[in-house]
Amino acid sequence: MNRSEMREQAFVLLFEKEFFADMPAVEIENIYSENVSALSDYAKELFETALLHREEFDEIIEKYANGWKLSRIPKVNLSVLRLALCEIIYIDGVPENVAINEAVELAKKYSGKEDFSFVNGILGSYSRSK
Repeated sequence: MNRSEMREQAFVLLFEKEFFADMPAVEIENIYSENVSALSDYAKELFETALLHREEFDEIIEKYANGWKLSRIPKVNLSVLRLALCEIIYIDGVPENVAINEAVELAKKYSGKEDFSFVNGILGSYSRSK
């Protein structure tokens, strides 16, 4: 399994957590492993780290979303953004441009027609501000 596929696994877990907020992360991981495919260690690390720092990521998203409230941002885009911020801030060895590009690709695959540019804009603005 390549890094993009592992990242996609983590995205699916984060997206599921949006709908099952009260379900423990380990239970979501187990359901995925039992019903979809074996979960990579990298996907688990991303998922758990993104959950741990969710509030921090949400503050960043709100800051760069130009007046958008989190409640108005589609759950798919929030999951993609949180995942990318997790990689940019907390995962060593992942270049920022790679994390941003992978987020854009996930948004193209799973989100609305133009949402990838929204994701790219937020992550690009955050990246340039550092």
